[in-house]
Amino acid sequence: MKVIETGLPGCLVIEPAVFGDARGYFYESWNQARFLQNGLAPQFVQSNVSSSTRGVLRGLHYQWPNPQGKYVSVLEGEVYDVAVDIRRGSPTFGQSTAVLLSADNRRHLWIPEGFAHGFAVLSERALFSYLVTAHYDRTADATIRWNDASLGIDWPVSDPLLSEKDAVAPFLAEIAEERLPVYTP
Repeated sequence: MKVIETGLPGCLVIEPAVFGDARGYFYESWNQARFLQNGLAPQFVQSNVSSSTRGVLRGLHYQWPNPQGKYVSVLEGEVYDVAVDIRRGSPTFGQSTAVLLSADNRRHLWIPEGFAHGFAVLSERALFSYLVTAHYDRTADATIRWNDASLGIDWPVSDPLLSEKDAVAPFLAEIAEERLPVYTP
């Protein structure tokens, strides 16, 4: 397993060791012992899968309170995956990182609690996998507008297919302070 730092402390790209031959390939998508060896100790409580078509953009989602850390990957297709630091008091507040995740590159992204997350589908279809550290909590569910100019995200889609919730989400500056996670060094 190779761990690659991103521009946001705590957000990590994970490249698993892939073993292949003429029959196909095998890799460990998650291994607790290997995570621990790299100083990561998430406790996953739920596994989710979503399927989306080209041009769909999901996000930017987070939960507060009851935040979720997310370990995400693509099982089929390709997405442009984004994490945004929305922790009040963080030195990287409002900054984002983006990673191309695909079935071909088999990369995963670890997004710690306190970050918003979203992705845009670049292939005809994408099958997206999430391991999360907290159960979904409807009362804590929150969204930030995907095209908030203050975040400076260079999405590879200009007119995405959005849910109604994502289309009308508030900009980061419009969110009450108490509805944002708190940075703890």
